[in-house]
Amino acid sequence: MINFRSLEIFIAVVDHGSFAAAGDAIGLTQSAVSLQIKALEESFETILFDRSKRPPVLNSEGSLLLQQARKVVQQLYDLKQTFAEKKYSGTLHLGSVPSMLTGGVLPSALSTMRKQHPELLINLVSALSRELATRVYKGELDGAVVSQPNQLVTGLSWHPFSAEPLVVISPPDAEHLKDSELLTRYSFIRFQRHTWAGQLIDFQLKDRGIKIHSTMEIDSLESISAMVAEGLGVAIVPYRNIKQPFPDHVHVTPFGTQPVHRVVGLIERTNNPKSEFIHALHSTLTELNQIPISINYSSNFHN
Repeated sequence: MINFRSLEIFIAVVDHGSFAAAGDAIGLTQSAVSLQIKALEESFETILFDRSKRPPVLNSEGSLLLQQARKVVQQLYDLKQTFAEKKYSGTLHLGSVPSMLTGGVLPSALSTMRKQHPELLINLVSALSRELATRVYKGELDGAVVSQPNQLVTGLSWHPFSAEPLVVISPPDAEHLKDSELLTRYSFIRFQRHTWAGQLIDFQLKDRGIKIHSTMEIDSLESISAMVAEGLGVAIVPYRNIKQPFPDHVHVTPFGTQPVHRVVGLIERTNNPKSEFIHALHSTLTELNQIPISINYSSNFHN
């Protein structure tokens, strides 16, 4: 029976030029290397080296085996890597916008990461996208979950994993109107303008020429939804891919005839020493966010 270890040793002898040099490189004595090569020759019932020369030289049979041995060893190595789960350790300093921490996929993703990598510590802070991006740029954070920036600063990398359509939410007693009519007829509860999501909403309002009457400006999606549910106005917010994105009985109306999305992703430094950690988290977030959001843009609907 052919031994995988014998093939590795055989390749090492060829690569290092002698039995002794191969032994030094892989931590075996010269005699142990010789025994492994002899066993390999017995398995193939052939001689692989011309031992009349010092050091022994690969013969034609050995050259033939070498070509196939390299392929087999590489294939077995790739197979082992497929089933080997890489374990991370250390501390990952991560930031997130508040909306991704309440009922979103981030808590589930972090839980999955901790189960897969029990020695990995996750230090998490919450702030708005602009502040988090600045802290990532300065190296204070390894990465952050943020809304898509209007312009990516040189030195940062962007990895999106979710696209959330913007919708108009209105109180339970609001009339069933088009989005533009709701926004002009009722008081508008604004998502803070200095946030990246708020800037996206403002741009869309100006682009469509919709004039609103703003009465409140809030940076929390949960707070905005609660205000709308209490009849204090209407709002434009992202429809998050969670079980219950809004309170019961709040009306949800598509914003525009074509979907406009708030894109959420991970941001990191381009030379991030913990980039492998961030990419692992991104893969987990992408996998957990596979269920698509389906909204009928042909008519109003209820949540």
